[in-house]
Amino acid sequence: MAKDYYCPICKGQLRVKNSILLSAKSKKNEKGLVFLNSELGDYSITTHPSFQIHKGEEYTFHCPICHATLNREENPHLVRIYLKDGDDDYEVYFSSLAGEKCTYKISDKKIEQIGPDSNQYKQYFDVPEEDKKYL
Repeated sequence: MAKDYYCPICKGQLRVKNSILLSAKSKKNEKGLVFLNSELGDYSITTHPSFQIHKGEEYTFHCPICHATLNREENPHLVRIYLKDGDDDYEVYFSSLAGEKCTYKISDKKIEQIGPDSNQYKQYFDVPEEDKKYL
C-alpha cells in the first residue's frame, strides 16, 4: 500500500509517483517546485534546472495546492506535512535548511528521528509523556 502525504491545511494530496511535491522560496526570493523523495531518510530532490537548491540556505515551503506556508511558526526551520500509511496517521517534520538531513515522524505517542542531523531539533520534540497527547 502506498504512503500518502498531504497538506496539513487543505488536506490536498502532495505525493506524485514516488515524490512529494512542494513549492519553495529562498530568502533571495528564488522560487520553484521541489520534488522530495517520499522515502523518509532519502534526501534526494529534483528541481527544474532554473531553480537550484543551495546547501546551507533556508527555504520557505508551501503547499502547491492551497499555497499555505508549511514552515512551523514555532520553529521556522521545520516544515510540517502529514503522512497516512495504511491505517496509521503521522505528522512529518523536516528541516528547511538545504543539506540538513533531519526528519521526524510523529504518531500519537512515538517520535521517530531519521537522518544524521536529527538531533538538531530533538529538544523541540522532547516533551513530558503526559503532554505527548497534545502533539
